[in-house]
Amino acid sequence: MSQPAQATEVTHRLVPSPAGRIHLVEQGVGPLVLLVHGFPESWYSWRHQLPVLAAAGYRAVAMDVRGYGRSSKPESAAAYRMLDLIEDNVAVVRALGEETAVIIGHDWGSTIAANSALVSPDVFRAVGLLSVPYAPPGGPRPSEIFAQMGGDEEFYVSYFQEPGRAEAEIEPDVRGWLAGFYAALSAETMPAPGAPDPHFVSRGGTLRDRFPTGRLPAWLSEDDLDVYAGEFERSGLPGALNRYRNMDRDWEDLVGFKGEPITQPSLFLGGALDASTTWMAEAIQAYPTTLPGLVSSYVLDGCGHWIQQERREEVNEILTGWLASLPA
Repeated sequence: MSQPAQATEVTHRLVPSPAGRIHLVEQGVGPLVLLVHGFPESWYSWRHQLPVLAAAGYRAVAMDVRGYGRSSKPESAAAYRMLDLIEDNVAVVRALGEETAVIIGHDWGSTIAANSALVSPDVFRAVGLLSVPYAPPGGPRPSEIFAQMGGDEEFYVSYFQEPGRAEAEIEPDVRGWLAGFYAALSAETMPAPGAPDPHFVSRGGTLRDRFPTGRLPAWLSEDDLDVYAGEFERSGLPGALNRYRNMDRDWEDLVGFKGEPITQPSLFLGGALDASTTWMAEAIQAYPTTLPGLVSSYVLDGCGHWIQQERREEVNEILTGWLASLPA
């Protein structure tokens, strides 16, 4: 059976926000579901979810986070702090003429979604977290934690935090770098156990030294890679990388929410082969306390980091089932 026209039409639009403008891709009618991507991606990472959510009766909206794609790219690195991104998300909901939304995020988008629900519970009535678990604000200063993680090597977050350093690695061959980064964290193409970890940089080396070479993972076609590369070749990398450069600012800004749980209905989806699932196992175990409204939690066997693209059919089934379970 064919879907109604309003469920199949895809609309690109720009809406005002504190960043200047936010680019959205919208499909469907019904309750608003806001989809927030991570690094290094764009609204396009939700291409498999938009039509399915629309067909299920939702107004699915995938945004380009500030610094990405056609959204505004403030020059100041400090303009990418978490509180600014939360304000963007609230502005999007308001610009779409809605009072509330369900927010779902992947990777950095998961952290942005979680903090949006934490800081603005009146706007975000439920939250879905993909790949990166929720951990309440607080604890040691983030830069100190990351500095200790590398040992004789350097953790990738510390590498990204130094202005200009990752840009110098990526800019000469954006498409090739993205291909390697996506492959390094995909289940079927990631380095074998025991191989040098692509999340770490050897002293004097680059992150791409650890990337696998050869074929793309099955979820990523050459055309898909062209879309991602084209976005970053136009926009540059500083806006995206500035998210990493604000983690200590976020730690300071969110001190008033230290240890606070997210009480709205929530969902977690992770990949068993994703390093985030392993590194943050304690955060997942703490969900009865930190996510008391958790409806469902899944860790997909044989899945890497790019979960909604690697395992789109399973993820779509889980998301639509969870959304259907939420109070109207």
